[in-house]
Amino acid sequence: MPEPLDPALAGIRDDLLDEHGLIRAVGSGRRRGDRSRWRRVELRYVDLKGGRRLQVTTYDDTQARTANQPLGEAAETAVAELLAEPFGNWHVETATATTQLRVTKRGEAVVHRAERAAETPADRSHDRDKRRLLPEDDPVFAALGLSSDGRIKPSRRAKYRQVEEFLRILDGCVTDALEQGHLRRPTPEEPLRVVDLGCGNAYLTFAAQRFLTEVRGLPVVVTGADVKEQSREHNAAVAARLGVDAKFVVGTIGEVELDPAPEVVLALHACDTATDDALARAVGWQAPVTLAAPCCHHDIAAQLRRGPVPEPYAMLTRHGILRERLADTLTDGVRAGLLRREGYRVDVVEFVGSEHTPRNTLLRAVRTGAGSADAERQYDDLVRTWGLRPRLAELLEA
Repeated sequence: MPEPLDPALAGIRDDLLDEHGLIRAVGSGRRRGDRSRWRRVELRYVDLKGGRRLQVTTYDDTQARTANQPLGEAAETAVAELLAEPFGNWHVETATATTQLRVTKRGEAVVHRAERAAETPADRSHDRDKRRLLPEDDPVFAALGLSSDGRIKPSRRAKYRQVEEFLRILDGCVTDALEQGHLRRPTPEEPLRVVDLGCGNAYLTFAAQRFLTEVRGLPVVVTGADVKEQSREHNAAVAARLGVDAKFVVGTIGEVELDPAPEVVLALHACDTATDDALARAVGWQAPVTLAAPCCHHDIAAQLRRGPVPEPYAMLTRHGILRERLADTLTDGVRAGLLRREGYRVDVVEFVGSEHTPRNTLLRAVRTGAGSADAERQYDDLVRTWGLRPRLAELLEA
């Protein structure tokens, strides 16, 4: 039930100033009719040579800034200033509970607090190793053939890095969607529905299922779709060995029928216009969260070779390698624009370092339901200028 905002924020303040209990806190989102100076803030306590500090990391649209505040007046002032910002959500993890606060359209607070079954100690180290979302000895890696004796095989380390970076992006995306109310909170009776379109051997399908259930504690059911019967048989056998709630079907992306519709759609390295097929299905399902890592971009590249080049861009297409790279950029830019037009907030980010794969772009989309007139105008101007007929546009119109 909604409650007055100020007393609710006072409870959050107490948690933020608890140097012994606070594990991590995140402020994000925006309130109706207002906007914070930052897109997101994160707080945790760290132990430095000079003593314990409250570490505050603020994120704007381009970069992150970190400040370590001494305990006492400096930390209290920093917390007061952050709580005065018009964030729409606060997510606070302490040693004994997790608290979620959401600000309603009426300016009231809806607070959900879940007590931990056992007290969880906080990591106060400053120069800590990068946290592994799934450790090397996790059973999922042995079942997938990536590890042996609890260690990732040397020949499979690139795949392990890819899985880790994908899980970091998935974690942030699901967290933001839950905090901002764009994704419902799943229950054991109604688990979160995830589909991986073009799943292949389902490395990321199983990793996502394992992470969301075992690490995040979310009830999840996953479906993998691929055109190969061999993939279905292999993945069904892995699911049986792991004892996970997963099913696998054979068919093209356009043929997959799911009822009820999935809420998280994954399409990783689907070739050429198969990525467009996946994005069109996600829009049709009105999926709250979509992650797509495109592979090759032949369709727009072929259109650039056939059609006239608008002035003064001829220099960009005269050389084959530059034309191909431009086609990659145009394709994913058009896809992002179309998703924004359909009511999604879209970021185009690096999926994994280019030293591991040249196909390292990922489209991260969260459905807000608010279409953008500017996005539609910009899209129309772009395709008209270049004379493009994007496959995704054709699918959405159909």
